[in-house]
Amino acid sequence: MRNVAIVYFSGYGHTKKVAEHIKIGIERVKEVYASLLSVDEIKDVDALNDYEAIVFGAPTYMGSVPYQFKKFMDDASKVWLKQAWKDKLAAGFTNSGSLSGDKFNVLMQLCTFACQQGMIWLSLGVENTSGQYESSSGHVKALNRMGASLGLMTQSENNTPDVTPPIGDKKTAELFGQRIANYVLKLG
Repeated sequence: MRNVAIVYFSGYGHTKKVAEHIKIGIERVKEVYASLLSVDEIKDVDALNDYEAIVFGAPTYMGSVPYQFKKFMDDASKVWLKQAWKDKLAAGFTNSGSLSGDKFNVLMQLCTFACQQGMIWLSLGVENTSGQYESSSGHVKALNRMGASLGLMTQSENNTPDVTPPIGDKKTAELFGQRIANYVLKLG
């Protein structure tokens, strides 16, 4: 069994919802299991050393990762000293209340962090299908409706996580999870 850690911070539950859908996608692939780990619960970053892949997720707050996730990144500097995550697969996702919200900056932060750790970054790899819905850009049922490539971008309205993010974002998260799991097996 291959193990993937989904390490995330979620202030209001929306980013956790995305993480849960990535987990669903990962576990559709036989022989791969995913653990959801909130940065609030991680007492020692060395606990992640035994995972084959780590998926990083954070909401976009003011164009950046929130301080709770940044603290996790800073705490992981001790892992860097040992190169304990070198050559592990890494991927990332973010969620915000607006369609842009400077989510790309958060994905760049996550990617840079992973690459500093010597990890192998996996892109989203899911095509934007907005054009299939009456030529409406960003349609809520579309896959990858924001046209991301570096990682997964999702958007939540000002509502509870049981109704937002929309179905297209959740399906995109599941496809991303499957892609991650398939690459864990390929690199395994």
